[in-house]
Amino acid sequence: MLALWLKAFHIVGVVTWFAGLFYLPRLFVYHAEATDAGVRERLKVMERRLLMMTHIGGVLAIGFGAALLAVEAFYVRAEWLHVKLALVLLLVVYHGMLVKLVRDFAHDRCGWRSRSLRWFNEIPGVLLLAIVILAVVKPF
Repeated sequence: MLALWLKAFHIVGVVTWFAGLFYLPRLFVYHAEATDAGVRERLKVMERRLLMMTHIGGVLAIGFGAALLAVEAFYVRAEWLHVKLALVLLLVVYHGMLVKLVRDFAHDRCGWRSRSLRWFNEIPGVLLLAIVILAVVKPF
């Protein structure tokens, strides 16, 4: 029963984390294209606040995922889990890149073009697809 509760809260954390991972780069696109100083300042506030929510979601997802692994330790031997955890590590790196971009935009020094940011925005979607397939299908 404990494992089901941990899994439920892990999923809530994942959903919260991905909300930020999906939307924050979209705000960066708007920010990179904004010409009005007032709009750019408003986007800075939105980016900072959304980043905080993204941090919370990431901590919840990783924390409850780790707790779930502690309770259901037999999963640690599963090859699909090793691949999934490697992809989660990539998400953590992506998250770190978001932190840097928020700081760069906050100081008006981001050199990314909106087109590059649009491509960058696709990364968490690809990782999510792979992670969900690994967790549900367990292909190996």
